[in-house]
Amino acid sequence: MPEGDELTPANIERDLVFIGLAGMIDPARPEVKPAIATARRAGIKTVMITGDYPNTAIAIAREINLLRPEGKVLTGRELDALDDAAFTRIVEDVDVYARVSPQHKVRIVEALKTRGHIASMTGDGVNDAPALRRADIGVAMGITGTDVSKETAAMVLTDDNYASIVSAVEEGRIIYSNIRKFVFYLLSCNVGEILVIFLATLLGWPLPLTAIQLLVLNLITDGAPALALGLEKGDPDIMDRPPRRPDEPVINREMRWGIAIQALAITFAVLTAFRIGLHWFPENVHHAETMAFVTLSISELFRAYTARSERFNLWQVGVFTNKYMQYAVASSLVILLAIIYVPALDPIFDTAFLGLRDWAVMLPLILIPATAAEITKAVSRRRAAK
Repeated sequence: MPEGDELTPANIERDLVFIGLAGMIDPARPEVKPAIATARRAGIKTVMITGDYPNTAIAIAREINLLRPEGKVLTGRELDALDDAAFTRIVEDVDVYARVSPQHKVRIVEALKTRGHIASMTGDGVNDAPALRRADIGVAMGITGTDVSKETAAMVLTDDNYASIVSAVEEGRIIYSNIRKFVFYLLSCNVGEILVIFLATLLGWPLPLTAIQLLVLNLITDGAPALALGLEKGDPDIMDRPPRRPDEPVINREMRWGIAIQALAITFAVLTAFRIGLHWFPENVHHAETMAFVTLSISELFRAYTARSERFNLWQVGVFTNKYMQYAVASSLVILLAIIYVPALDPIFDTAFLGLRDWAVMLPLILIPATAAEITKAVSRRRAAK
């Protein structure tokens, strides 16, 4: 431009020669498409909210299979034309929001929550803070996010990757499932132990277990496998189940039935072993107590394997797929056998030497609780299939 000319569009944009056109695209990450499919199987709907034009948003949404055939696309202008009641009626049908501002995110969150959904919202700017605050789970971007959005959000994505959210959901489900397994196992074992003592007292029998034997049970044979259950990798279909209700208790109806069945199976096995021991050795209560103690201890160790999944049988999960369970059960067995067969420990733990005849009676009884657990899971799977 000659010096002194006024730099205005009228002066600049004339006598130009067309050289070319440059186009830019912000492509979706390759891992997003399978992550959206996984989330959909898990009962989680993914919605795109963007400031881009509708055609751009639709193209990307179709590329990653986010836009369903029946899904709607709503622009910010169309959203402004709807009152809250009208928008709430259609919010579940919308897959893509285009040309929207951060302020619209608050309305989207409110509408979803009104329909009874748990809403998670992502954001990176200062203007996203209100939506992040209103959402049940606000997710801020760790790389591009502002300090305000990070402080407001409940979770920060360090890699700004949607797939990380789905991975976090999967990990959360595994943790919750393992908590249930831990609680289920310990409660079923402890309720069984209580019933053993209660029924023996009610029937006027000698106590099948001494105080120190109960202490060994709770500290060693119960505790170690229960901790190993907390390290399970999760069921194969952990992301194929619908989300649980927020108000659903950890100990739900299904678990209560399972605890009752397990407690009765354990009680029957232990009291049967104890009664046989009393019949064989009426003058030696310690021998009968040892039979009851060993039956209860090993049956709970076997039961720990079946507790590794609430739905799948032991062979589907894999007997040896949790190495920590192998360590827990092996160490508990070694301690138990030492208590029985090391003579110096017999007077400490009130135990007696067990022979082959004793084991021949105890082994079928030991398998009763684990067998009952597998039958219960099979019945539960059949009912769920129906």
